[in-house]
Amino acid sequence: MERRQFLNVTLGALALAVVPASVKAEDFRKSKPAVWSAHTVEDAIKALYGTNELVEGHVKLKAAGETFDSGKKAVASSGGAIPVDFGTDIAAKTIAVFQDANPESAVCVISTNKYSVNEYSIKIKMGKPGSITIVVEGEDGKLYAAKQTLDVALGGCEG
Repeated sequence: MERRQFLNVTLGALALAVVPASVKAEDFRKSKPAVWSAHTVEDAIKALYGTNELVEGHVKLKAAGETFDSGKKAVASSGGAIPVDFGTDIAAKTIAVFQDANPESAVCVISTNKYSVNEYSIKIKMGKPGSITIVVEGEDGKLYAAKQTLDVALGGCEG
C-alpha cells in the first residue's frame, strides 16, 4: 500500500470516528409517564398523542397467526406469548401497540424515520381475552389504526 493511500484511508476512518451518529430516540416512559399507567386503550392513546381521533386503514395487523378481519375473532392458544405482526405502508413518526386485557394498556412505542422498514413482529402477554390496537402516527399528523379482538385459551389448548 502506498503511503498516500494509507494516509487517506486512516484520515477517513478518523473522521468517521469523530462524527457522532445522528440517532434520535425519545424515552416515552420519561417524557409521557401517563401513557404507561393508563388503564384503558383510549386513555393511553390520548396521553401519548393528545387525541383519540383514529382513522382506519394503512395499518396491517396479524395477531395469533390470523390476519385482521373486523368481523372475526382470532384465538390465541396461550396468553403467555401471543405473536403480533404489524406494519404500515405510510411515512410514520411513531407506531404504538396497545392492549386492553392487562391492567396497563400500553405495550410499546416505536420511533421511526424515513429510512425505517415499518414491519415488526413482537410477542405480548395477555391475561384474558381482549383486543390489540396498533396506532400509527403519520407524518401528516393523522393517527391511523387497526384493531383485532382475541380470545385467549387460558388452558393453553384452545379450550
